[in-house]
Amino acid sequence: MKLGAVIITMGNRPVELRALLDSVAAQDGDRIEVVVVGNGAPVPDVPEGVRTVELPENLGIPGGRNVGIEAFGPGGTDVDVLLFLDDDGRLARTDTAELCRRAFEADPELGIVSFRIADPETGVTQRRHVPRLRASDPMHSSRVTTFLGGANAVRTAVLAQVGGLPDAFFYAHEETDLAWRALDAGWLIDYRADMVLSHPATAPSRHAVYHRMVARNRVWLARRNLPAPLVPVYLGTWVLLTLVRRPSVPALKAWFGGFREGWTAPCGPRRPMRWRTVWRLTKLGRPPVI
Repeated sequence: MKLGAVIITMGNRPVELRALLDSVAAQDGDRIEVVVVGNGAPVPDVPEGVRTVELPENLGIPGGRNVGIEAFGPGGTDVDVLLFLDDDGRLARTDTAELCRRAFEADPELGIVSFRIADPETGVTQRRHVPRLRASDPMHSSRVTTFLGGANAVRTAVLAQVGGLPDAFFYAHEETDLAWRALDAGWLIDYRADMVLSHPATAPSRHAVYHRMVARNRVWLARRNLPAPLVPVYLGTWVLLTLVRRPSVPALKAWFGGFREGWTAPCGPRRPMRWRTVWRLTKLGRPPVI
């Protein structure tokens, strides 16, 4: 089973990027071919054999990763599985690639694997990095309904069947959009606690666009993927959750601005999931109303 890796960078983490590339090169088993995409920025020096693509503008996280996918042929089909890794992370173990190969070989219905993200200093995994509602035990592997964008492996047959990440999202919820489409097509998603990416603990709100894009893309996610009766339920739930969390006034204004934008801006084609998929999500503990 042939593996490739896609890494996008803004060119501002050369030391961290080199550490990540070294950790990929150190993986047991066959060599992993790597593509580094400079997302509107030059790519720092990389080891020999690592391919690079430099984009004239920042296409956002999904857009940059989609360019990396196509570097492996249409839909990434020159390889069997693609790893997507944040440029400031590092594979903590040398057997992660072999664990991926075994997981996908053992289960032909497995489409996506979400890695565990752990802080390199403390070893702690933040709750938001466990892609399920019951996130108190990050060491417990399980079937899940979404995955972590910067630490995962995707079977390229999934991308060939359902398409890549939604370019227009730019940042936030693009993984759930792809996950829902993959689940609706019959694929499975696993969270694996033994596949670890070391990554500094951070807060997503550090990004200036966080509140607006989280809200806008939440609406787009519903408009694109949910059966019509569930759209108001899902979005109503998230409005209530946002208010309960009591963000600052500027953050709340940005959030509601993004929420309005989600209704007025085009979100791409609408392909509502089947009710059978809604039931699958519910059985996995994450009904698509939250």
